[in-house]
Amino acid sequence: MGNATFWRTIMEIAILWYVIYHVLAFFEKTRARNVLRGLILLIIIFFIFHKIGLTTLDWIMGRIFAISVIGVFIIFQPELRQGLARLGRERWFLKPPALKEEELDNLVKYVVRAVEEFSPKKIGALIAIERDDTLKAYSDTGLQLDAWVSDELLEAIFMHLSPLHDGGVTISGMRIIAAGCLFPLSDNPKLSRSYGTRHRAALGLVEDSDAVVVIVSEETGRISLAVEGHIINDINKDELSRTLKNLLLQE
Repeated sequence: MGNATFWRTIMEIAILWYVIYHVLAFFEKTRARNVLRGLILLIIIFFIFHKIGLTTLDWIMGRIFAISVIGVFIIFQPELRQGLARLGRERWFLKPPALKEEELDNLVKYVVRAVEEFSPKKIGALIAIERDDTLKAYSDTGLQLDAWVSDELLEAIFMHLSPLHDGGVTISGMRIIAAGCLFPLSDNPKLSRSYGTRHRAALGLVEDSDAVVVIVSEETGRISLAVEGHIINDINKDELSRTLKNLLLQE
């Protein structure tokens, strides 16, 4: 009986640690992180008042804490929705196999070659590369290809007369899964008005997943990289190649 209780306690601690870690990791990337810190402070104060027997303050802090929790659910509904959506896409047990060094080099080479061709010709492009979070939901909105990645195929997809050039491409491993895909547009109010639909779609995707998205502007020909809710603007081929390798490298 003692052993059963011990292992049950260990399991409870492990589950709580896992949940708290992922909640903190998620909120660290959102505007709700300071509110979460405030809630943690309220919990600590509430616990102290309760332990030392300050009844009135304990009652007041309990009511403030309850109202704060309700307020968080109302104010930060977009962040909570985003977190639940990411939770549904996360691969809990079957992670995608890591690319071999040669495959990673080839993938980066083909993507960089393609956007190098697009940039001076002002050919718009939107290329999403899958990491841990599956992009199947977005791939299903486009034309299924399941073809080996190559710069020639990417150029054929995004050429001006192609019926697929307005959508995005999803890549998993060394394969182009789909083209002409629809990505969610970011609703970030702080996003620059200079960003067009491609940049907003790229940012929307990296806000909802851990994908890496390469963008070529149809207006300026500039190359950008979106990852983890941010956009790196006007990136050159060497920086793009180096950054992609670092982001896609899996130990």
